[in-house]
This record gives sequence, C-alpha cells and structure tokens, in this order.
Amino acid sequence: MDTRRLTFLLELSRLGSMRAVADVLGTSTSTVSQQIAVLAHEFGTELIFPAGRGVRLTPAGRRLAEHAATILAEVQRARLDLDPAGEPSGTVRVAGFAGAVRRTVLPVVRELTRTHPAVSVEIHEYEPREALDFLASDTVDVALTYDYDLAPMPESTQWHTTPLWETPWGLGVPSPAPAVGAGAPVAAPDRPLSAYQGHTWIGNSRNTADEDALRILASLEGFPLRITHKVDNIELAQELIRSGMGVGLLPADRKLLPGVTLLPLRSPGVTLRAFVHARSSRDTWPALALVRDRIIAHARAGASQRELT
Repeated sequence: MDTRRLTFLLELSRLGSMRAVADVLGTSTSTVSQQIAVLAHEFGTELIFPAGRGVRLTPAGRRLAEHAATILAEVQRARLDLDPAGEPSGTVRVAGFAGAVRRTVLPVVRELTRTHPAVSVEIHEYEPREALDFLASDTVDVALTYDYDLAPMPESTQWHTTPLWETPWGLGVPSPAPAVGAGAPVAAPDRPLSAYQGHTWIGNSRNTADEDALRILASLEGFPLRITHKVDNIELAQELIRSGMGVGLLPADRKLLPGVTLLPLRSPGVTLRAFVHARSSRDTWPALALVRDRIIAHARAGASQRELT
C-alpha cells in the first residue's frame, strides 16, 4: 500500500469535501476521488458514500482515517529520526496569543539569531482555538495556548502538550468602585461578582475562555451574566473598565491603568494556564525541538524570577 494515499482520506475526514482536499493538497478533485477509490480497493471496503452534492465517510472510512493519522505521523517521525542529531535548521512557524509571544517567543528569536542563525521563526498571533486549528492542519509547527482552570480546554492526542506558566486573574472594576445603588446587594469579600451583577461585562472577541470562566463564577453566585463588550486586548479592556463601560477579568501580573482596580477572586479563584503544543509527527524535528525547548526554558525561567520578586 502507498501510504501517501492515506493523506487524501485523512484530509477528507478533516475538511469534509473533495474540493477542499484538492485545494489543500494542490491537486484536482478527480485525483482525490481516484486515490480514495484505489484505497478502498486495497482494503476491500467502501470508504465513502454520496451525500447530496458531496460525500461522507462510511464507518470503515472513519476508522481508517483514525489509523491514517497515526500511520502518517509515524512515517513522518521515521523520516525525521534518520538524523536526530542533525544541526537544527529551517523555519519554525509559531502561532500563539500576544502575551505568550511577547513573554517567550521574542526572547527565543533574539537568542537564536546569535546561537543558531540557520533557524528562523515565523510568528503568527492567534487566540488558542485558532492556533490549534492551524496546528491540526499543519499550517504552523508550534502553538501557544491558554485556558482557565475553571474552564479547561479539551485534551487531544494529536500533539504533545507542555505547561508553561500559571497566572492568577481577578475582576477588573473602575476605581473607586461605583456605588451599587439603594437596595442592591453588596458583595461579600469572597463573592466580589455579586455587587456587579447588574453591570455590563467584558469578554474576549476571539476566544470563549474568559466568558466561560465568568459564567461559571456568576452561576456559583446565583445570577446570570450579560456579556456586552468583546475585546481581545487587555489595555483596551482596561480602558473600557475605567470608563465605566463594564467589568471583566484581568491578569494579576500586569500593571493596571490608573482608574482600574483588581478585585481578587477566591473560592474559587481563576488561574490562567499557558501551554505549548507540537504535533506528534513533528516534535523530533531538530529545529522545532530547539524552538519548543527554548520557549519552555524561557517560560519557566520567567516564572521562577517572578516568584523571587
């Protein structure tokens, strides 16, 4: 069997149409159809069936697609392992959220310029779900993501995941805190959200993690949450907060703008957790391994330094 044919089936399982597969692989829909037909003949079972104007995978097709991911990953791993001690070289594509790029990727780029000039890094700023989608489609080599301990992201066997750092977050409110009004409930120290239940709230425009965590906190305090503003820039979120336009989550390790107060969250608290991901089929590529390992080292060195200060 030519294992390259498995690529057509695997991409069809991910993309859902032969046209999309043809576009991604740089071929024609007839070639995609022919390769899958040969694959079906080799395995002696139907892999797809017509569905409207397109096709869908049969149960056997879905099962083979699952095997294909593992087989192709192992073939790629074998190729890369032929020279595991080779000098790192090439371009590593990194996708991640702005805070992780600023904190860990830029120092690595500056370091590699001196120590490994044959390795270059492409930087793409994306929110976690976007970065993981690009990692799954092999558009990038490394993804930097985050979630909150209250609302963890699903795990996947498609890539290797390494924790980077953790940061507590609190509730950003205008300072001084606005009066809650006659008859309105005043927040207890361990329930800071309750005093702001009638306010508008600020979420992230490109990721649902903030909103998920806020809704869980609000439900524990017994009120529904109304997300009105959605921004993905922490400085802009602070501008909205100090203008009295809403309240929302902010990191405890960032300097606040004048006019913004951070209320600590406890029982439960909210902790952001950052991660680095690499596809299992690529993680032994020397250039990728170098960039990933240096990102991990910088992240952990930075976390240790913050603990000392």
